[in-house]
Amino acid sequence: MNEKVQSTLKSSETDDWLDIKVVRPFAYLWALLFARLDIHPNTVTIISMIIGAASSWFFAQGSFHYGGTHGLWLNVIGIILLLWADVLDCTDGQLARMTGKKSRLGRILDGLAGFVWFTPIYVGMVIRFYHHHSIEFGWLGIEDTQRNAMIATLLLLAFALYTGFVCFSWQARTADYYIQAHLFFLKGEKGSELDSSVKQQQIYDDTPVERNRMWRFFLKSYIGYTRKQEQWTPKFQALMARLREKYHAEGNIPEELREDFHRYSLPVIKLNGLLTFNFRSAFLFLFCLADVPSLNFIFEGFFMSALCLYIIHRHERFCGILTDKLQTMP
Repeated sequence: MNEKVQSTLKSSETDDWLDIKVVRPFAYLWALLFARLDIHPNTVTIISMIIGAASSWFFAQGSFHYGGTHGLWLNVIGIILLLWADVLDCTDGQLARMTGKKSRLGRILDGLAGFVWFTPIYVGMVIRFYHHHSIEFGWLGIEDTQRNAMIATLLLLAFALYTGFVCFSWQARTADYYIQAHLFFLKGEKGSELDSSVKQQQIYDDTPVERNRMWRFFLKSYIGYTRKQEQWTPKFQALMARLREKYHAEGNIPEELREDFHRYSLPVIKLNGLLTFNFRSAFLFLFCLADVPSLNFIFEGFFMSALCLYIIHRHERFCGILTDKLQTMP
């Protein structure tokens, strides 16, 4: 990878092959353009949200099986828009590191981007299923009547809401948290964005209500975000608590322990990459192009959730090992 591109990354260890070889170099070119135009990274994040959400209309309308070449091209446009949104989502972080314009709001917006993209996309896919479902009905032997279509669509909508607001949000929070934990031990506190709900609550409490209502709303949402991350990682929380108790400051953590964490964490981080955009969206595109977008919800709800549970198990297990090791360290 070009050294200039490398300098704008958190770490190449937390990106997959496609990010390193394709997405990040493109994002770097966008970052150069936005830096020259003096556009703030948060503005880039919002542009990314708009483009990603706009792709939902094309996914909702597109179908080769039902609409021929026109439907296929609508799917392709949706794919291009979502890929563009992802490149811009990478651009904002690289731009922030390039220009030094990092902010807490940027961190919060970056975490929201995926939800802003996928919520309307999921709704669009449910609408698409209502209009085009003969493939699925044929598999299940269901008579294609208006009543059956409505019942099936309502059931799919309920499952889509569960998949999006429970499964997807949980998987995204987990992936983000483990990336920040890895960076904390690799680069230290300044090289990561490993936040705690206690710290965020303090910032919220110290922020005056007057003329800060919207900002306090974002902070309150972020407190909930970090708290849920902590609830699913009890052994990691125990490890961090023991480190604070024994060494007081991040800079005092022994290099041996950092190396142990890195050795255990690196293979988990590679698996963790499957929870992020590239792997997830590849299946979304496949199911949409194959004209069975409803299968994406099954994939998200079952396979991706099982993968997330396995990653949590691996991470929690080695955190327990390191916590035990701390008992014998000076």
